[in-house]
Amino acid sequence: MKRFALVALAASALAACESTGGGAPPVSSGPAYTPPSAAQNDAFRDSDFAWSTGGGSSAINGVLAFNGPGGRYTCNDVVLAPETPWSRARMKILYLSTTQAAMPASDVRDRTPPEHSGDYARHLRHATCDASGAFTFTGLPAGSWYVITLATPANGPQMAVMRRVTTNGGTVKVTLR
Repeated sequence: MKRFALVALAASALAACESTGGGAPPVSSGPAYTPPSAAQNDAFRDSDFAWSTGGGSSAINGVLAFNGPGGRYTCNDVVLAPETPWSRARMKILYLSTTQAAMPASDVRDRTPPEHSGDYARHLRHATCDASGAFTFTGLPAGSWYVITLATPANGPQMAVMRRVTTNGGTVKVTLR
């Protein structure tokens, strides 16, 4: 029964995220997660992140529109992590998904592996949410990224919200729900 509840919670969290149009390229959730094989090593390699360090003509305009039992949620810092085999494996551990999730932050913290590469942090980009929950990342190279934030209610538990987006020039619009 507990497993069914977890699956139902994950399914409802996944259904809660949507992207908005307005002529922008659609948000792609990409291919389904495939467990690593012996030929697909998901060890941390600085070289896997090289593509993400340069600039580009892509942008992500996003907004947190998460509502829950605690009322309207707000955010402060939004993290943009490049997708690599290592970060994809980490998202699978932390969020039980490689495409999108919204779950109690305490659950994500409880699943955080003890090992962590200090080099990972230098590949992250940060943006700040404004009072309406809007955030922007500009000058991005084409590629797949994880948009991650903590959604904080007036009262109640913080929610960790993650969404995979793909940039390919132009602006991608995303609403985190």
